[in-house]
Amino acid sequence: MLQIDQLSKSYGDRLLFQNITFSIDEGKKCGLIASNGTGKTTLLRIITGEESADSGSITMRRDLRIAYLPQTPQLPESGTILDACFNPLDPIPHLVGCWRRAVEIGDNASLERLLPEMDALGAWDYERRAEEILHMLSLHDLTRSTQSLSGGEQKRIALAGILLSEPDLLILDEPTNHLDLDAIEWLQHYLKRSKLSLLMVTHDRYFLEEVCDSFLELSTNGVYSYTCSFDQYLTRREERLDLERLASQKANNLYRRELEWMRRQPQARGGKQKARKDAFFELEKLTIPPKEEKVAELQSQRTYIGNKIFTAHNVSLSYGQKKILEHFSYTFARYDKVGIVGPNGVGKTTFLRLLLGHIMPDSGFFEIGETVRFGYFSQQGLSLDPDKRVIEAITDLAEVIKDPKGEGLLSASQMLTRFAFTPERQYTPVGKLSGGELRRLYLCTVLLTNPNFLVLDEPTNDLDLLTLDTLEEYLRDFKGCLIVVSHDRFFMDSLVDHLFVFEGDGVVRDFPGNYSRYREWNRERQLQELDKTATQEERSTLKDRPTVPARKEIKTKRSYKEEQEFLQLEQSIPLLETEIKQLEAQMSSGKLTVEELQKVARRYESLSEELDEKSMRWLELSEIGS
Repeated sequence: MLQIDQLSKSYGDRLLFQNITFSIDEGKKCGLIASNGTGKTTLLRIITGEESADSGSITMRRDLRIAYLPQTPQLPESGTILDACFNPLDPIPHLVGCWRRAVEIGDNASLERLLPEMDALGAWDYERRAEEILHMLSLHDLTRSTQSLSGGEQKRIALAGILLSEPDLLILDEPTNHLDLDAIEWLQHYLKRSKLSLLMVTHDRYFLEEVCDSFLELSTNGVYSYTCSFDQYLTRREERLDLERLASQKANNLYRRELEWMRRQPQARGGKQKARKDAFFELEKLTIPPKEEKVAELQSQRTYIGNKIFTAHNVSLSYGQKKILEHFSYTFARYDKVGIVGPNGVGKTTFLRLLLGHIMPDSGFFEIGETVRFGYFSQQGLSLDPDKRVIEAITDLAEVIKDPKGEGLLSASQMLTRFAFTPERQYTPVGKLSGGELRRLYLCTVLLTNPNFLVLDEPTNDLDLLTLDTLEEYLRDFKGCLIVVSHDRFFMDSLVDHLFVFEGDGVVRDFPGNYSRYREWNRERQLQELDKTATQEERSTLKDRPTVPARKEIKTKRSYKEEQEFLQLEQSIPLLETEIKQLEAQMSSGKLTVEELQKVARRYESLSEELDEKSMRWLELSEIGS
């Protein structure tokens, strides 16, 4: 459905990619992987037509509908959240918007005129689907104005809008940024069961493993294609790199032997063989070492932290009627590694600012040890002059930096080299860095102060996978305390010893374990609570909900209860479909009054929702098998 041929792009003398060729087949879900600054976002913008390539061609199916979610989407400056989901260029949401406005003002003439179009386009359940998707993305007050939204809320609304448009090819640039963990898991399952084609950039490794069935690796040497799971991709990539290193080593050994032969003086009245000389010059071209991806080299810091570290004594904080903390007490131990989880808007970032002393509690107090040196990595990042060069941003903070390995001092340039900034890249203006490079620069400024108590708020956003691996290794060996807020489940699982779970209304639970263990525990707790009050269908739905990582749960046969439920669904679904068709006929007849029409429409929406839920459950059970 989409073919890229010999595509190249550069900015000035900086080459992003050259002569890359690949294709995306219908129904494939492809993850695009590359280091920061190698042109992932630029490639997506070229495919969508927002930028032009220097050379090459893009061929796509004539009727192909593409929807693109950028890292920082732009929404209308006026209107409500629900209105912002309705793309005015798409006929169905535009029609639904007109219908909603006519209902609000009681315009009967417009209702009668729009009714046949609503029926013809099947637009009756569109608004319900919009509300459902927005709710799953943690947006509940749909009447709020778009003027008061945060950047994270704008991205979630834009994501809801493109999911509603049901394109043939969906292109996502870091879709999990700004989503809470429940919303990430919902989106993961939505995309996994969807039939649409997908091209996606994300750092979330669980997400890649669960959703994608193929991968494109973009590097300075070209593009490599893999059709496999994410775990298999990592293995095959390492095998490819080993073969490339081996081939390069063999070529270099041969080159050294031939170079020695070329430098020898020929014997009297003799000369060197022309064919061998020509072969040498060809070999010389091949033995130029391939450019390898530069990876940050973070070393575990030698730092001291005393016995008295940090204690919270009965701390409470509220904003109006909203409680952030209520009588919170905790004493940090040496090398404590704590993860913080909870829905968006529950106060996780506010809690960090409270710990750091940026805001004061309503009651209670903190005791901080004399040896504690905080390092804070915030979601907002640094505010730097875009015209200032990268190396100037570091030298403004410190001309020389203490070596994290405890071996003397480092210059600003040496420190930047450890964070994968080549000498040439160090003189790039800050405003020309990619989002991932900016995050890496910010991480450098935090760690160069040699902190012994790290507070990290969404540190993984926009970092490439290689830098993430390096950061994880650094933090595992970090000889100090760590508090991290992250929606990256793999990152949390690999680092934290326990969690602060923000449950709302000021309640913070200290859970002993990582995120995956917490999800399993919370699922079992919900099942126990439902045992007394829920219906069998509700219990079955929750019981069958996959946990992280879902790929480890493989079920090949339905239980007796599931078999009975499956048979009941086969009987009830046709009845629902029949009644829905009858309602559609009534709405299209033109014989109903406005009041009767609205009543029938509400019944239609209710039955459509019930049909969607039962159809999805039927599909889940049918995949298990009898």
